[in-house]
Amino acid sequence: MSPRTGAAPIPREPVLVGIAQLAQRDADPAEDIGKEPLELMIDAVREAAADAGAPALATSADAVRVVRGMWPYEDPGRAVAEALGCPQAETGMTLWGGDAVQSVLTASALEIQNGTREVVILTGAECGRTQAKARRAGIELHWRSAPGTPDRVFGKELKMRTREEAVRGVSQPIQMYPIFENAIRRARGETLEAHIGRVSELWAGFSRVAAANPHAWIREAKTAEEIRTPSDFNRPVSFPYPKLMNSNSNVDQAAALILCSTDVAKRLGVPESKWVYPWAATAAHDTYAVSNRDNLYSSPAIRIAGGRCLELAGLEVDDVDHVDLYSCFPSAVQVAAAELGFGEQRPLTVTGGLTFGGGPLNNYVMHAIARTAEILREDASEVGFVSSNGGFITKHAFGVYSASPPPQPLCYEAPQERVDAMPTREAVPTFDGPVEIESYTVMYGPDGPVSGLAACLLDDGRRAWGNTREPDVLQSMVTEEFCGRPARLREEGIVEF
Repeated sequence: MSPRTGAAPIPREPVLVGIAQLAQRDADPAEDIGKEPLELMIDAVREAAADAGAPALATSADAVRVVRGMWPYEDPGRAVAEALGCPQAETGMTLWGGDAVQSVLTASALEIQNGTREVVILTGAECGRTQAKARRAGIELHWRSAPGTPDRVFGKELKMRTREEAVRGVSQPIQMYPIFENAIRRARGETLEAHIGRVSELWAGFSRVAAANPHAWIREAKTAEEIRTPSDFNRPVSFPYPKLMNSNSNVDQAAALILCSTDVAKRLGVPESKWVYPWAATAAHDTYAVSNRDNLYSSPAIRIAGGRCLELAGLEVDDVDHVDLYSCFPSAVQVAAAELGFGEQRPLTVTGGLTFGGGPLNNYVMHAIARTAEILREDASEVGFVSSNGGFITKHAFGVYSASPPPQPLCYEAPQERVDAMPTREAVPTFDGPVEIESYTVMYGPDGPVSGLAACLLDDGRRAWGNTREPDVLQSMVTEEFCGRPARLREEGIVEF
């Protein structure tokens, strides 16, 4: 399907017209230098309006929506709106999740298309670097208050961890994503050496993209050997991931996007060279509990919803010129690439990913969309695909973009019923007996390995979780393949080999 030519314009067609990304590198709480997240959001929106060449966009917004972050503000959208001169704007805030940006952008674009909104501002910011500096110096940050209650909250409070997982020590991303990684290695039939070599080459490619991205946090390209080799800086975190394979939240970054209709864009004088159209969007989720996944190396929701997004846009994988797959950890990228059919040899990020481009928690995808839009403005014949991921490869939202008008009005689907029809697995809270190690990781402390966490399969196919702290076993788990190994799981959760 090709972009429409010579056809009548679509009424109230949504376009992304203003983009901005900010990085604050010189903040020092000890010297009272630097801006807090709310100030960075306001600056980013003003810069996005300037980018569109229409400062009036900021003052005429009828909705200001903020992506939830690690800050104490209650209704930051109201503070942003008042600072911009649009106090009448409806305020909104997302809940937690890396899928939030794409989800709220989709909702905003659809509202513009159906005529309930004209100008919508999206923004978000984190000051993780400032917070880390303050913690190390024992300084309390006194950020301003933003009281009130948002007019709208986007998303649902979801329980994505089970008590059984938490009891066995498997409840954080740095624990779950390396378990996915080792399951991928097993599914691909790779040796430990071949696997870490391939994954470090993948991440080195992300680093090279970051080096060419003017908005990236780390712009010094790292080699695959540097990425996979532990060092004083690149300390082991969770097998097989050293620090340079983890999301980098130690950043002060902000971004803003401004959406409006083509009619408004014309009225306010936004040049068409600035317009980027959302073509299609989808969303779906895998089982909320990892314990119930059929396996630990795939994602039916990415396969079905991501594939459907491309279908709605009339595209095949090879038609996509630029792609950004959500990249909190290498396993997330590999799962998405395999499910969607993107080869690992092509660039799979436009930013450098959450390690090198920067990982401002829930707001990363705003940077990915802004960078995608920036690139697409250079060639209107190209299209971009952006994926997002919340939880543990759990919640997914997708978008297709181009600087050319779409063949049809923005389409959105949530094919959840198809995802829910996929196989799942039963989990048990405790078990005493023989098991097979499905996947695992080893968590590191300052002095080396401290615990091994394992997903265990019972003979009847059910899943249970276990752990070990035996030093000799931990050393073996990082040098030998433990996926597929027989073991005994004790009722108290101890795995014995």
